Amino acid sequence: MSSTRASGELRLVSLLPSATEMVCALGLADQLLGITHCCDYPPEIRGKPLVVHSNIPVADLGLREIDRAVSASLGRGESLYHVDEQILHELAPTHILTQDLCQVCAPAGNEVTRALKALPVQPQVLWMSPHSIADIHDNLRELGQATGREAEAERLIAAGNARLHAVAAQVAQATHRPRVFCAEWIDPLFCAGHWTPEIVEIAGGTDVLGRKWADSVRVPWDAVREAAPEVLILMPCGFHSHRAERQAAWLLNQPGRTDLPAVSNDRVFAVEGGYFNRPGPRVVNGTELLAHLLHPEFCNWSGPGDAFLKINRCVAAAGARANAALAVADATPAAINR
Repeated sequence: MSSTRASGELRLVSLLPSATEMVCALGLADQLLGITHCCDYPPEIRGKPLVVHSNIPVADLGLREIDRAVSASLGRGESLYHVDEQILHELAPTHILTQDLCQVCAPAGNEVTRALKALPVQPQVLWMSPHSIADIHDNLRELGQATGREAEAERLIAAGNARLHAVAAQVAQATHRPRVFCAEWIDPLFCAGHWTPEIVEIAGGTDVLGRKWADSVRVPWDAVREAAPEVLILMPCGFHSHRAERQAAWLLNQPGRTDLPAVSNDRVFAVEGGYFNRPGPRVVNGTELLAHLLHPEFCNWSGPGDAFLKINRCVAAAGARANAALAVADATPAAINR
């Protein structure tokens, strides 16, 4: 594959799943030449060259094991990701889309800088590190400006804002704003940060432990008990709803869980993480979904049926058995190799 490029040709490489979604929303899927191993939406990106791979085998690990592996790697000063410099060189990008917000979510500054040194022609680098919905829209606007899609970006932003305003108007009819706890990780527990508490607010709830426009942090189980959330939302970063559902067993086996209004009132949900963890166009879908979960009497959900799953004790018990089976399956190859 040649590393040369024609003048004016648009060649995009995304090192960030949310950026990949933005590119496709702008109608530039054909100009997107490289993606990461985490990019799984929209469907038309399947089969594109992978420029980024994880250095940690997360598919074979439980949540606590992933957390320990990530902490250990970062403590040793190691990167969590490998950027394939050879493929990047062959793709000869005109633009690289990346972030410097979270070392865990995607390649950050050091990895990107190192990879850029391998390129004979330096591309334009767009850094996307949003904290709020307004920041997400600014990133989309900047991408539109860099790719000649300004008008389309403004249309997407306007349409998204109109939908958010519609949600706000619908939930304004409610006489009560439920207390909500959004878990961005389960074992150990992490609260929601950045734009997610803002989404909860627009959707008619109060994120009792969230950190609006700030980093997500660990929270002790006792803090959740004291906050007494009326709705529990499980949204582990990078997890689809079915995989998030399996993690409910840990949460619903903690001491005092039956005292939580969310548990006693059967309002515990696993959701599609991509609507919340990825700062792209689909955060609007996430807001609409959350409004439906908090105020179903006022807000309908017309999206995919498996975007959320209701958790009850039977489901949690099944999740525990599934996790145990997965643990045995994952351990067997290691035992054989020893």
